[in-house]
Amino acid sequence: MARTGAQAIVAALCDAGVDTVFGLPGVHNLSLWKALGGSGIRLVGVRHEQTAAYAADGYARATGRVGVALVTTGPGAANALAAVGEAYASRSPVVLVATDIPTALRRPGPVRGALHETSDQRAMFAPVTKAALRASEGGDAGVLAALALAEAHAHPRRPVFLEVPTDLLDAPAAAPGPPPAPAPGAPPDATRAAALLHDARRPLVWAGGGALAAGAGEAVAALAERLGAPVVLTPSARGLLAPGHPLLVGPPHVEPVGRLWDEADAVVAVGSDLDGTTTQNWRQPQPPVLVAVNVDAADAAKNYRVDALVRASAAEGCAALLDALGEPRRPWADLDAVRAQVAAVPDPQARAFLDALADAAGDDAVVVCDMCIPGYWAGAFGRVAGPRRLAYPMGWGTLGFGFPAAIGAALAHDGPTIAVCGDGGFLFACGELATVAQERPRLVTVLVDDGGYGMLRWDQDARGDERAGVDLHTPDFVALARSFGVRAEGVDGLGEDFARTLRELVARPEPSVLVARASLQPPPSTSPRWYRAAA
Repeated sequence: MARTGAQAIVAALCDAGVDTVFGLPGVHNLSLWKALGGSGIRLVGVRHEQTAAYAADGYARATGRVGVALVTTGPGAANALAAVGEAYASRSPVVLVATDIPTALRRPGPVRGALHETSDQRAMFAPVTKAALRASEGGDAGVLAALALAEAHAHPRRPVFLEVPTDLLDAPAAAPGPPPAPAPGAPPDATRAAALLHDARRPLVWAGGGALAAGAGEAVAALAERLGAPVVLTPSARGLLAPGHPLLVGPPHVEPVGRLWDEADAVVAVGSDLDGTTTQNWRQPQPPVLVAVNVDAADAAKNYRVDALVRASAAEGCAALLDALGEPRRPWADLDAVRAQVAAVPDPQARAFLDALADAAGDDAVVVCDMCIPGYWAGAFGRVAGPRRLAYPMGWGTLGFGFPAAIGAALAHDGPTIAVCGDGGFLFACGELATVAQERPRLVTVLVDDGGYGMLRWDQDARGDERAGVDLHTPDFVALARSFGVRAEGVDGLGEDFARTLRELVARPEPSVLVARASLQPPPSTSPRWYRAAA
């Protein structure tokens, strides 16, 4: 019996080692759901297509493997667009498989009005994907699924969109087969970069998400130790070096760390494009010498002048530099003093929150932050025990990411997962409490309830504007979670009661929600509080 398109797609997922997919059924994709039955792949049904893509993103960030989401045609696909955009901006390997109307109903020209029809669904995803693929009547659905999975995982990692007309799910399809092996590249040339760094007396290593994606922690640490260079990690690279590494300093947005950039006579940017959110909208000055280690030359040089490029993955590029450099050097700056100044930044309430989070998380938990004030504090100043122990939507800055992405991370992770959310962003996807009750991940959702959009409220107050749209009517979140069958507790403030309750909930092998009725001031890593003045 011939294999169908749906079966070929599932075979491609199995061949790639995919063990979990997230999705929402629709009339057009039911054959795909049927084909997944008995495949051994865990199919997690969610309550909204956007959360399917967020959960796949959270899974990808926690594991380094491809996260997969399945959605239906038209509005189902469109609902996932914002989450795919976040994955693209954060370079997360996600594959979104969406159906389209049957080929027999598709006609050139104006939209005819078939159920869920759009003129060009694939075109919606072109700006926010690495590739947007469409299956044809030639039976290539499985072949394209294998290609999509391989392309999403290849550096530079980014999401891939695959569109399959619904009738092709039941049509005969070719076996996917292995994806083409990448052509071997030339060994990286680090000669010029090493020569520039040899002459540098105050080098700085700046590592981004590309370094974490490449598993380059040891290579980055070895390079920094050889140079005697302080190491700055962008939010997407946090955890690349162990928290106590002697060369690791704090977030790039605070003045003691920014001063190291200003004083450096050479910067090595490893796996980073030096984007606006980490450089305070490029207010950091051009370094006298900038060496970039990057798989993409255009990406490396799009924001600052690059004096020498080592075109390679972060691990390979750092290794090539090490081979060409001399003896290890001593650090050129008093890094203990820098770290002490950074540690003094959080106010007492923020420090209590961060300490409670670090104590509960330990070395095992994954922390997933939303775009909210407590998430900003945790993402920039919280302790991160190791690689892939923090997920933070700094790419596109999508509010509502934290809770659904944490579901994906929790289902990929043996230890506990902690979602850090505000009340406003949590309401974007509160229906996924049903998914939590259904799947029972070891997930503690910390919901800091300040009665609205706290960051935007702070912005309006700082501008002297009358508050508008920022003070919200919110439900009893404890009662809401319990109504779904999820354990929930509430505390006032972020002090001892919060710390004790969080620690107790994280120790439990079941999902829970902790509501803390409190408000925090935003940290200096948020754009209204950046210390570098706009030109």
